[in-house]
Amino acid sequence: MTERTTDRTTESRFNLPNTLSLSRIVLAVLFPFARTPTPQVVLIVLAAASDFFDGWIARARHTASKWGALLDPITDRVFVIVALATYLFIGAFTTGEYFTMIARDLATAIGFLVARVVPSLQRVTFKARWAGKITTTVQLLVLLAVPLAPSLVHPLVIAVGVLSAWAIIDYTIALQRARATA
Repeated sequence: MTERTTDRTTESRFNLPNTLSLSRIVLAVLFPFARTPTPQVVLIVLAAASDFFDGWIARARHTASKWGALLDPITDRVFVIVALATYLFIGAFTTGEYFTMIARDLATAIGFLVARVVPSLQRVTFKARWAGKITTTVQLLVLLAVPLAPSLVHPLVIAVGVLSAWAIIDYTIALQRARATA
């Protein structure tokens, strides 16, 4: 019985959706070496496609798992933060733009840690929310704008700032509601 449970756990961790999620780590490692627009765009498009398809396949094949639900946002954040840091390093972003771009990620990370420490929040399940998905989509558009349409970077960063505030408020309200029902 134990052997079968272990096999299922291993199988659920290394299914196609989770492998697609993990591919974003590889793409993140490659991103700092992409010094021209074409490879940057290719890596961003591949990261966005893997993000779309990992969730789509997990839902279609009914292979969604707690591991995948944790892995997906972490690998998203790793890719985006590496790409943003690379752009900051080469001067495509100001420090203020960089921190605007990662504000939601910092707030979410702090919220997650707080929820794991506060006993009344430990049973709350974190799930993706539309505000966060939309923010991530616009973040990816900003990453594409750097090599393709630099004049759009600043307005898109402002949009990310507004969307990030919305996402932070949305997650906070959802957490409060979940705590009230837990």
